[in-house]
Amino acid sequence: MSAYAVLTTASNQPGILFGLTKVLADHSANITYVDIIPHTDKDSQIYLEFSVTSPIDQVITELGGVPGVTGVEMTPSFSNIYGKRIVIMGGGAQVGQVALGAISEADRHNIRGERISVDTIPLVGEEALASAVRAVIRLPRVRLLVLAGSIMGGEISRAVEDVRQKGLYVISLNMAGSVPDVADLVVSDPVQAGVMAVMAVADTAKFDIVRQQKRRY
Repeated sequence: MSAYAVLTTASNQPGILFGLTKVLADHSANITYVDIIPHTDKDSQIYLEFSVTSPIDQVITELGGVPGVTGVEMTPSFSNIYGKRIVIMGGGAQVGQVALGAISEADRHNIRGERISVDTIPLVGEEALASAVRAVIRLPRVRLLVLAGSIMGGEISRAVEDVRQKGLYVISLNMAGSVPDVADLVVSDPVQAGVMAVMAVADTAKFDIVRQQKRRY
């Protein structure tokens, strides 16, 4: 099945998403991602990624025929543009240093054909961080989370255990609290933590984070 991404423009009314997905279901398409982009001053947009065996021109024509849809355009998928995502969260100073290493290393791999993007969010407070950690698993294309701070534990540690059980890798800075005890890898230097995070997800790097489980550097 060939993979495609389309961006549709449609009026904000009930049944639009049903109509679009019904067209794809009629063609036995496998929908892999959906995003609704609302606008206050114009029609909303619905972005879909899917795989299908039917001729894509026919699918596009039928999508454009859904009542309320005013435009359909092919677009490169988010995976091709932004690729894998690394999320860094915690204290602003530490987050900035981890991002320095991650962005520098991502640039090296992206020049060689990778697509790795780095997201950051400075946060403080146990409840806020725990909620953010749990929410990361719902973001598309996230491969790894880096927790950067001076002290994290309690509910944050339980959140880390939750996301690791769902397959997300977590790197922690060497800090006070129990988060380093539950992370996949603990790194003392924040710049090096960013570098190792990118190496862990890059296909062009020879670094296996699974073999580094529970180690401290």
